Amino acid sequence: MTAVEALMYQGDPLADAVIADLAETGRIEAVNEVLAQFRANDQPIPGDLPESVRDYLIATDVPPDWADLDRVAHAYEFFADDGVHVASVLSFGAMVNCYAQPRPSRVLTLTHRLNQPHRRLSETSQFVLNMMGRDPFGSGGSFVPTIQKTRLIHAAVRYFIERSGKWDSAAEGVPLCQQDLLGALFIFSVQVIDGMRRIGISVSEDEAESYYYVWRVTGAMLGIPAEAMPETLAEARELNALLVEAVYAPSPEGVALTRNLLDLYENILPGEVFDGVIAAMVRQTVDPRVADWMEVPDSRGWTTAVRAGTRLMRALERGEDRSRIATKVLDKAGEILLGGSVRTLTDGQSTTLDIPEDLRQRWQGAGMCPAKPA
Repeated sequence: MTAVEALMYQGDPLADAVIADLAETGRIEAVNEVLAQFRANDQPIPGDLPESVRDYLIATDVPPDWADLDRVAHAYEFFADDGVHVASVLSFGAMVNCYAQPRPSRVLTLTHRLNQPHRRLSETSQFVLNMMGRDPFGSGGSFVPTIQKTRLIHAAVRYFIERSGKWDSAAEGVPLCQQDLLGALFIFSVQVIDGMRRIGISVSEDEAESYYYVWRVTGAMLGIPAEAMPETLAEARELNALLVEAVYAPSPEGVALTRNLLDLYENILPGEVFDGVIAAMVRQTVDPRVADWMEVPDSRGWTTAVRAGTRLMRALERGEDRSRIATKVLDKAGEILLGGSVRTLTDGQSTTLDIPEDLRQRWQGAGMCPAKPA
């Protein structure tokens, strides 16, 4: 068994021990209420937490020693310029690629999240927004608590699914194993860059490297072994092809998740004039086989229009020849991920997406984003 294959049977011992302690002592709900108010990097750890939780929060509070914060800052500039486009590809491509993985899609089904595409999309958006702030690991943001809570959520999923009697860890590996998390990291980094280029957005190799680097630092803080994550984007592309794209396959769960996602988008876009354009945008950003396996409708007219529109996407970056349709699609993609509501990672309560003020001002000043103030 290779090191990457072994990740299929590896959870997150640090977070898993915390959840086991809380579940066995009946304190999960009480801790959720406290953590719901723990949102800022520089906020003191709440005093009324069990010792296991306090120890965990202290142990996971800083980025790895090898993290280069200057490279992280460089990625911020890329996101400030192209964050709405990143949101578009996350909306139209990355989510569907996640659903093309049969095992993680089954995990989503077992956690009763099959019919909640907006919640998952919103949670992803808040995670990325927190990650791409000016100083995500410093005192001014809220990314570190987001990571810490996310790790606990993953651990809770593992704990309850493994005890549900509906999962065979010996045969299927650990639910939400480190291999699954590494695959998700590639989908949200490597494949997002590829998807942006597929719809005509220009991304330099230096920008792509910086964007992947931030995800790599984040992956280490999420508990993914540093040695499992390639150091360069080129190496990450190779492992992505072997670990993620090679295992894409159809599944009933993946098809249902994709259909619910498409329904969400189509309900947001007004009127019937855009019927078919969402599916066409998905087909433009994902591999044709994935689109077929996930049963994404194929509208020949809209597919042709969207392919032609990739040239307009490049023009949009220069502020030239603004196509009404292309602008509408990009703005709505940004609104889905950046302008809606999100449910908190701990207690499921609805709250407003927290978009960093400097990003909001830059995007609104450029007329790129419908994000509204909190």
